[in-house]
Amino acid sequence: MNISTGILAGGKSTRMGKNKALLTINEQRFIDKIAGELGSFSEVLISAAQKGTYEDTGLCVVYDEHKDIGPLEGIYQILNAAQQEYVFICAADMPFVTKELVTYLQEFICSDYDCYVLTDEEHIHPLCGIYSKKMLAQVRACIESGNYRLMKLLNSVRTKYIKLEYTAFDKKVVKNINTKAEYQELVLPVVFCVSGVKDSGKTGLIIKLINEFIGEGYVVSVIKHDGHDYVMDYEGTDTFRFRSAGAEVSAIFSPKQFSINGQGEIALEELIALVKKSCKSDIILIEGMKHAPYPKIEVVRAAVSERSVCSPKHLICIAADCLSQNEVQCPVYDIDDIAGIFLCVKRYFGL
Repeated sequence: MNISTGILAGGKSTRMGKNKALLTINEQRFIDKIAGELGSFSEVLISAAQKGTYEDTGLCVVYDEHKDIGPLEGIYQILNAAQQEYVFICAADMPFVTKELVTYLQEFICSDYDCYVLTDEEHIHPLCGIYSKKMLAQVRACIESGNYRLMKLLNSVRTKYIKLEYTAFDKKVVKNINTKAEYQELVLPVVFCVSGVKDSGKTGLIIKLINEFIGEGYVVSVIKHDGHDYVMDYEGTDTFRFRSAGAEVSAIFSPKQFSINGQGEIALEELIALVKKSCKSDIILIEGMKHAPYPKIEVVRAAVSERSVCSPKHLICIAADCLSQNEVQCPVYDIDDIAGIFLCVKRYFGL
C-alpha cells in the first residue's frame, strides 16, 4: 500500500524565536532533511501558515484557512490535499524521523482503525502518525466547534496507539526540537579545521576565534596536527622516564589540569572522540589537516601563498589578504575581519 506524507510547518516557533523548519543540522534544513526521508513515498506535502516560505523545496505546499488554531488546521489541509487514502503526518521540528519508521507504521493499517499514533512511556505523539482521509469530517467538526486539541480528535475516531518501547526504534525518532537549548544540544559539539600552508597564520586566527567563542559562553578545545615528530615528555620528568621504559601511554593529572601522551599512530576521529569524552566541549578546533574531509576555514596569506589549496566542498570560508570573492566559490573575508569570520562560522553550523 502506498501512502502520502505531510510535514506540519506552519507553527509560530515561539519558544525557539525563529522558524524551526529552517534550522539546520549537518548543513541541511530540518524541512529538507525530513522531506528527503519521506521522498520514497507517494508524495510529500508541506503545511504552511502563509505563502512564500517553502516554495523553494519544489514540493506541494498547502496553506491554512483558519489562522492560529494549531496543528489541527495543518492536518486538515494535508488530508484534504493528499492523493492517497492514508497519510503519514509529522512536525517540522522532528529531524530524526526516518522512512523506516513510516514503513513500520504502515504495517498496522487495517479496516479496524482510522488513525495510528506512536506513544512512549511519557507521551502520546499525535504529530507522528498515520491518518486516514476518512477522518476529514471529524477534523472539520473539531475546527468548527472550536475544539482544537489533538487528543479530542484522537478520542473521536478509531485510534490505534503503537508503543515505541516495543519497537526497534530509539525515542530520538519522535524528539521535537522546541527550544534554543535543545537545538544547541543537537548541533554541539561542532568540529572544524583552521587550515593553510605552513606559516600562513593558522595559530593566530585560532587564538582570536577561541576568544570570540569563549566570549559567547562556549567551551572550546583545540587539536593540533604536527606533520613531524614532537616531544611532549621532557627528559628528567617522571612521565619521560615512563615512556623511556616502554609505556605506550603516559598521563599526568592535578587538581587543575591533565595531560595524556601516547606512542604510535592515532586516527583524527579517535582523537576527537577522546577530546569529547575528556570534557564537554562545544567547539572543537583542529589546526591543520587541510586535506581532511572536515569543514574548514582556510588561511591564505600573500607572504607565503597566494592561492587556495583546500577542497572547495569543505570550505566554510577563506581568511585572506590576497584573494578576492571572484576567485573562489566560498565566502572570503579579510584576514583581520575576525567578527565576520566568526559570524560566518556560526551561520554555517546554525549556532
